[in-house]
Amino acid sequence: MGRILITGGNGFIGTNFLAANHSKNTILNIDKESNFYGVSQDNVRWEKHDLGSLQSWVNIVEYFKPSHVIHFAAESHVDKSIDSPGLFVESNITGTYNLLQSALSYWRDLSLKEKERFRLIHVSTDEVYGSIQEGFHSEGSPYSPASPYAASKASSDHLVQAWHKTYGLPTIITHCTNNFGPYQHPEKLIPHMIFRALQGKTLPVYGSGKNIRNWLYVNDHIHAIKKIVEQGAIGQTYNIAGIEEKTNLEVVTRLCEILDQYVPHKQSYLDQIEFVSDRPGHDFRYGIDDSKLRSELGWRPLETFDTGLEKTIRWYLDYFKDNLHWLDQQAIERQGIYDA
Repeated sequence: MGRILITGGNGFIGTNFLAANHSKNTILNIDKESNFYGVSQDNVRWEKHDLGSLQSWVNIVEYFKPSHVIHFAAESHVDKSIDSPGLFVESNITGTYNLLQSALSYWRDLSLKEKERFRLIHVSTDEVYGSIQEGFHSEGSPYSPASPYAASKASSDHLVQAWHKTYGLPTIITHCTNNFGPYQHPEKLIPHMIFRALQGKTLPVYGSGKNIRNWLYVNDHIHAIKKIVEQGAIGQTYNIAGIEEKTNLEVVTRLCEILDQYVPHKQSYLDQIEFVSDRPGHDFRYGIDDSKLRSELGWRPLETFDTGLEKTIRWYLDYFKDNLHWLDQQAIERQGIYDA
């Protein structure tokens, strides 16, 4: 690919992207947070910056001279967006605007050959489409976001589309389903439940636990991003989905069964499951059709939910041995607060 500017590379998906082999690329990772896991490679540099300053982004882009930009950075916790929506507007909307403006200014001054090579990949979410009882949303489905988080991501998608249609900036948008795997923060469902289970705490499941999500192992998502960067069509949107749908209760149940095998206790971890009050505006089901990505770019997910979950649990169990310092204890302690 060349010189890749990453935003939010210290987040879950960005960290997994950086952990992959990029020996042929020079990468600059811009993030406002510290790298909890210390993932680093010789050809990857990290600088701490906030997306809030347009001039900072102009300076960064002009200095690094990227051939590609991959925009992972976003506030993504739904409950947090309900409590603090302004943070999501600032980060996901204003931050994306600042990145687009700086990229546009830089792209306009490139040579014709460099312009043809340049791509900006905007990583978004299936939540912009809203809940769907049955069937699947395609890339052309209307947006119907329910949470401040989903609305902020929908807004950023529209900005990216407008900067392509109005100014010609070469952009591509991706929408992925629920990711899981190594390096995920414990505010998310699967690591949240792993940590609480091993600490002997209750496993709080929202409502009846019947909310349905499609689960995508993070390395399959990374492979899709690489395919899209290398072969995706400018101005297009690509949905990225996993193989299987699961209810939240099915996810927690299977997680407990695997922990019963790896770290057996006198009683099953299933006994720790507890149903708690549902969160406001909790979408029942997300479903997206990713046949466009499969047919046009030849991508397929390699991991089933079970194989991905076993790999994920093994990774956290290994990481637990020596690395508990980075955990946000409040995210673990808060009763019932997880994102799924």
